[in-house]
Amino acid sequence: MGKTKKARKTADAAPEKIGLLQAMEQVVKLSSRSELEDKFFTEAGSYIDIVSKELDMTPGQALMFCIFIDQSDDSRIRMRDLANHFNCRTISILRYSSDIDELEKRKLIRCSGASGDKCYKVPKDVVESIKKERPYTPKDMKGISCDELFEALDDLFTQKTDDEISEESLQEEITYLFDVNPQLDFVKKVSSYDLSDKERLLLIFFCHLFVRDSDDCIGFHDFNNLYEYKSTFRHQKTTLERMEHPLFKEGLIENAGSDGLGDRSSFKLTDLAKTELLSELGISLQNTRPDKNLLKYSSLAPKRMFYNASEQKQVDTLTSLLIQKNFSHIQTRLKENGMRTGFACLFHGGPGTGKTETVYQIARLTERNILQVNVSEIKSMWVGESEKNIKALFDRYRSLVEKEEKAPILFFNEADAIIGKRQEGAERAVEKMENSIQNIILQEMENLTGIMIATTNLTQNMDKAFERRFLYKIQFDKPSVEARQSIWESMLPDISKEEARMLATQYGFSGGQIENISRKRSVEKILYGEDGNGLERLKELCDNELIIKTDKQRKIGF
Repeated sequence: MGKTKKARKTADAAPEKIGLLQAMEQVVKLSSRSELEDKFFTEAGSYIDIVSKELDMTPGQALMFCIFIDQSDDSRIRMRDLANHFNCRTISILRYSSDIDELEKRKLIRCSGASGDKCYKVPKDVVESIKKERPYTPKDMKGISCDELFEALDDLFTQKTDDEISEESLQEEITYLFDVNPQLDFVKKVSSYDLSDKERLLLIFFCHLFVRDSDDCIGFHDFNNLYEYKSTFRHQKTTLERMEHPLFKEGLIENAGSDGLGDRSSFKLTDLAKTELLSELGISLQNTRPDKNLLKYSSLAPKRMFYNASEQKQVDTLTSLLIQKNFSHIQTRLKENGMRTGFACLFHGGPGTGKTETVYQIARLTERNILQVNVSEIKSMWVGESEKNIKALFDRYRSLVEKEEKAPILFFNEADAIIGKRQEGAERAVEKMENSIQNIILQEMENLTGIMIATTNLTQNMDKAFERRFLYKIQFDKPSVEARQSIWESMLPDISKEEARMLATQYGFSGGQIENISRKRSVEKILYGEDGNGLERLKELCDNELIIKTDKQRKIGF
């Protein structure tokens, strides 16, 4: 080709002996705005030859590589950037496409983006090699261990996430790793499944997330940029949602979700897949990351709570009971007397009275984690799955009680929907399902060895069987005038005691309502400063809250 002859053409006088970096610098300098004319090749030919010889590449590859190195601080080098350097048309650069492709194959540059909008970057380790004036040699990946394979996969998927390599390059790299490591059981097993390249890539990505993060709840957002084209992602998403994906059919993945319940938008590897695919890594299924709904007590911020006298006494008693030293001693004595050792507690009262926050503060003070249950997600959309889901939830909790030094708190927030009266003579499938769920929970409460706390706004409709099984029942009333005054003073320390007393007397708010008003006042103070934030404005905010909370005309439903 013409360009090769030009690239080989040498200057009349050979340069003095110079190093690789100096030669590359001269190529970049002489090529700038050269329009790739014959004069440039005449002047730069000897320098191109030095680069070509030192790095074992053709003159065309050497020329392009010099320009890539010069622009290596840019992670998105496009063809037009190369054309701008030479001050030529992009079509002139396209003549060097095969040279650029060869640089990519040698891992000297990385390509990302679809074919119509390719971007390139120079990896850092390549730049470091050139700085030391020596050729870059990719690490030999033949005969590596399974741990090393997943380290390499982690690097590749990170590059794909950062849009540093294309899907095509990712697939090629993984294929290479598999081809040179047929001895690995992971490679053998993945290769044995009847999967397309796209499906195989997704399986490997799921395995990568589990190995790296113990991730048992993988959502669509986790792999929405795994594929180059949106249509490919949509196809994978649709077949996963319908449970028609080959990974389901092979028994390699299953639905996951909040509380471990069925959720068609999140997935995890099955125990079978973990056992078959990851045995070389020595990963124990017992040591995988617990459910994402396990809230760590160390993440809970301290918050001052205000109770009426009766509530304070009961909360203090329960907190003292759950301190590990007392809890272990009491459980031992109960067991010696042939009594149940689990503690089921019910916090009931109106909205905003501090039920949920009390659970958090008890957990923080007693250093117990919380396994949170979103009751609205317990009832699966799939007939027959709800019972399985609730059993799985209690199985998970038992496992945590056995594994953790301190039994966590199993927390059913807003549990009205599952502790109501059971349907007599239930005939509809939904009614039968709800009765079945309640029966399972009642039986689990009988066998409870840990701590369960449920909150509810209503107790009038509670099934008597549940009432009997809750050992501690604490009613949270709206705070007394004295408690409300303390809350006002705590939330708004800039108001006087007299103002706090007046607000507490005039408005019978819950703690949650007072917090709402305090937040709105703080927002206005940030926006408008002190002006307009006096007592009269505070009373207006109270009146607004009162109207919203006591509007008898508003109806919900049909």
